Amino acid sequence: MSDNWKRHQDMRTPLKRVLGLGSAKTGTEHFLWQRITAIVLVLLGAYLIGLLLSLGGASYDIAHAIVADPINATILVTFLVAMFWHAKLGVQVVIEDYVHTPALAGLAYVANIFICAIAAIASVLAVIRITLGA
Repeated sequence: MSDNWKRHQDMRTPLKRVLGLGSAKTGTEHFLWQRITAIVLVLLGAYLIGLLLSLGGASYDIAHAIVADPINATILVTFLVAMFWHAKLGVQVVIEDYVHTPALAGLAYVANIFICAIAAIASVLAVIRITLGA
């Protein structure tokens, strides 16, 4: 193929071709991770709702023992990580769509990552503390 033919097939403007601007090639990955975390949240959420309903009227010691069980603790930690990851991805899309000032968007991105990371770490540490008997 000739270079001239390739140039005509490229839908970018001449300026975008020179600057190397084009598809970021990350939209599909973001979309897939959002869907994967949603599926994980539905499945684990159903399990955890059933677990919570089974605890109706249980004493603190029984509830503590159930959360401290390694299987339940692992499921809870997986749910928490998926939940905060899913929230981070969702808020990121909102920022991309509705925040048009670059400085404010950058600040919002950093705040989103920071808040979701801190909340996830604190939640996981709480489950670990319960599991280890503290």
